[in-house]
Amino acid sequence: MRKFGCVLSSLLLAIACQAQAPIAVNVELSNPLGPYTPIYRWFGYDESNYTTMKFGMQLLPELHDLSPVPVYIRAHHLLTSGNGVAELKWSSSNVFSLDANGRPVYDFTITDQTFDAYKKAGVRPFVELGFMPKDLAATVPGINGYQVHYPRGTMAGASNNPPKDYAMWGELIQKFTEHLVERYGRDQASTWYFEVWNEPDIGYWHGTPSQYFKLYDYAVAGVRAALPNAMVGGPASTGPNSEKAGTFLDDFLKHCRNDKSAANGRSIPLDFISFHPKGQPSFADGHVRMGITNELKATEAGFRIVAKYPEYTHLPIILSEADPEGCAACSMKTNPANSYRNSPLYATYTAVMIKALFDLQDRSKVNLAGMLSWSFEFENAGFFEGFRTLATRGVDKPILNIFRMAGLMSGQRVMTSSTGQVPLDEMMKNGVRQAPDVDAMATKAAREAAVMLWNYHDDDLPAASADVLVTIAGIPAGVKKVLLEHYRIDDTHSNSYTVWKSMGSPQTPAPEQYAQMKAAGQLELLTSPEWLDVNNGKVTIATSLPRQATSLMHLKW
Repeated sequence: MRKFGCVLSSLLLAIACQAQAPIAVNVELSNPLGPYTPIYRWFGYDESNYTTMKFGMQLLPELHDLSPVPVYIRAHHLLTSGNGVAELKWSSSNVFSLDANGRPVYDFTITDQTFDAYKKAGVRPFVELGFMPKDLAATVPGINGYQVHYPRGTMAGASNNPPKDYAMWGELIQKFTEHLVERYGRDQASTWYFEVWNEPDIGYWHGTPSQYFKLYDYAVAGVRAALPNAMVGGPASTGPNSEKAGTFLDDFLKHCRNDKSAANGRSIPLDFISFHPKGQPSFADGHVRMGITNELKATEAGFRIVAKYPEYTHLPIILSEADPEGCAACSMKTNPANSYRNSPLYATYTAVMIKALFDLQDRSKVNLAGMLSWSFEFENAGFFEGFRTLATRGVDKPILNIFRMAGLMSGQRVMTSSTGQVPLDEMMKNGVRQAPDVDAMATKAAREAAVMLWNYHDDDLPAASADVLVTIAGIPAGVKKVLLEHYRIDDTHSNSYTVWKSMGSPQTPAPEQYAQMKAAGQLELLTSPEWLDVNNGKVTIATSLPRQATSLMHLKW
């Protein structure tokens, strides 16, 4: 009996030890997967007029500074008629009107201010050609009025109608592009992207698919008439995992491949392909539950459609809105599920998506160029109201720091494995609803490497930290020491929201409080930089990773 008890005790001890064993993450620097394309460097927002307002002007240079390569900015309403005053989900520029004799009048004053701000900040425009000027909008039955104010459906007005004269629409686009070339230079404008419209498969377009294809033909013909080497594309449709959206994207690609331009009878230019995968969070049992499955499935569906066309698989795919859900202007007051936007959960979700998007690209053998975060700032909102933003009244939120982390990675993506990983197929089928996804992605460049590491779960609930042992192998022969800089986003690092709440959530913080919040919004080191000994081309780093936290381990030698 004593012998049996000893055996049982040893077995229980072994099980306990096994349960407490750290998660093993292995990085093999000598096993490249493909280039680390800077897919993180794209941002956008509905309200183009926020660009030139106080906090917009502050945020643009920060976006420039997070990436070693140019950052691109996309905004709605560059062609919309109005007085240039921003509202939720609305802006205007008044570039086009008709005089008393029905002749076009062009006024680029407001768009010049927007594009001048981009130039000053050193960011590049991703020029979304929309929406329809008031005097050019066709009459559509059931559409009454030009502008509809939020919270009513802002897409319901005539600003989303087809043009009453497609040739005049094409001329508008040509004149607009000519002006951009004249003001900013042909060389600069040739580095921009010109995208036709936004989400024409839903209420943003009050016409048929064939009418959108005609709109596209005239728009790209106008751009190319002014700038023959311009990069043009679309269709900026919604997530192709729905039958309607998938058919729209497929039919658009067929149109570009098979048809002749309605504008000039020539072949139809297509230099990049864009669509919009989105997640679907919910509020369940008093907490936020992310819906990462939906964004993954939408991306996979779009890649699969593009992969059907061998002549298009090399084209850049720009996910010109890729987000956890679909309404940046809906605060957490409107939808409690949107409270994720203030916390490290938003950053960690994005880290998971970055790796997953690369993996889906590799599977489909397509060319992913960008995952555009439809987030910027809301100028007149209070602190941390739960809009989908990168900053709140000049204070950076945790989400901005994941893009700063991504900007520290470069070179080649390399192989990683983790005993705590949720496999991609499982994540696509069921999300992350059981064990957390404790995983990593890594890159290697000349004399440096980086490992992004996270502890993610769809359910935003308190949970124990994960003990993780990261082994990085394949460090070049002859390297004896490496410098580790370990950055962290969690509840107490790189997190202005926690600091703001600790102050009592003030909406009018004192100057010293505001300075403290600003400082807390920056990317923060977990520990002081340290030199690690390299043994047999390897280093091992132990860390405790809280739930919904992300680390970046940056190595230099």
